[in-house]
Amino acid sequence: MKIADFKIEEWMNKYSAGAEYDLTTTCIAPLSINDLPYSKEIFNVKLGYGDIEGSNRLKNNIKTLYKNQEPENITVTHGAIGANQLVFLSLLEAGDEVVSVVPTYQQHYSIPESLGCKVKLYFLKEENNWLPDMEELDRMITAKTKLLCLNNPNNPTGSVIPDNKLKEIVQITQNKNVWILSDEVYRGLNLMGKPYSESVADLYEKGISVGSMSKTYSLPGLRVGWITGRVDLINEINHQRQYNTISVSILDDYFASIALENRERIAERNFKIIRSGINILRNWLAETPQFSGIIPTGGTTALLKYHFDIPSRDFCRKLLQSEKVALLPGETLEMEGYVRLGFCAENLEPALQKIKCFAGNFRYS
Repeated sequence: MKIADFKIEEWMNKYSAGAEYDLTTTCIAPLSINDLPYSKEIFNVKLGYGDIEGSNRLKNNIKTLYKNQEPENITVTHGAIGANQLVFLSLLEAGDEVVSVVPTYQQHYSIPESLGCKVKLYFLKEENNWLPDMEELDRMITAKTKLLCLNNPNNPTGSVIPDNKLKEIVQITQNKNVWILSDEVYRGLNLMGKPYSESVADLYEKGISVGSMSKTYSLPGLRVGWITGRVDLINEINHQRQYNTISVSILDDYFASIALENRERIAERNFKIIRSGINILRNWLAETPQFSGIIPTGGTTALLKYHFDIPSRDFCRKLLQSEKVALLPGETLEMEGYVRLGFCAENLEPALQKIKCFAGNFRYS
């Protein structure tokens, strides 16, 4: 199977490690094992495969994140990246039509393309606050469409689809008998209103929700994700899953369970970091005319437009070489003229000042 270069991951693998200030990060200061209230019983656990589709303890904890789901509606995966791939492999065949809302994680269009699907990209617009226009989306989704791919809250823009708008999207897809894959790895990090948006798995029988321990719960090193959906789909996904996962680590399953049982304490810690980062970003944008952007309402990233004439890859390379600051070029997200910035990164304030000074070398337009 041939597949496009994964531009985001390849850029980060090549450039982030050498940065003194890494603003490509999308995670919130990862927790350590000692930050979790684990029991010494873990040292007596036999390191076998464990529960193949996820332990009852973990799936019952995941269940509490939803309104209408049971353990049989859930399967545990190797991160959200494994979850998304399993959904595509289980649901799609060559010739199927897929609509993917971009900018987004490249999996959402490159994997369907590699499977021989017809992929249509629906681009969010900054003038719409990076939110879908319902009439435009309705026109793009047709009776031939099999799957709509969303990322909510959105990476890289930080936009959050309001619950009433999400229900409108569900109605559009329901009218045309279309599945929805909603990548919800930032769910629980809303900065306005309630922390958790509605989940499409709770709103629609053909809604598929993907979650992860990486972002909201600050445990990317566990490599635990999950898929929530109707039982027949989960059964088909588990059939595919046997070929590439077997099980997640029994240790990862154990610590993910503990984290979810203590998610309110983790959330309190993480929202302090998020709000501090948002305030720093807001103040910086107010005094830095070379950049503009919409302040995120969720997640950990912002998509910023720069107002000088240089390709985003060239700007980010030069910035890294000169100031040791790493940003993600918008070109890797199909959004040339922008950069993605992780506002929960360590040393955010000094890094932004370095970007401001460096941007002064370019003619403002």
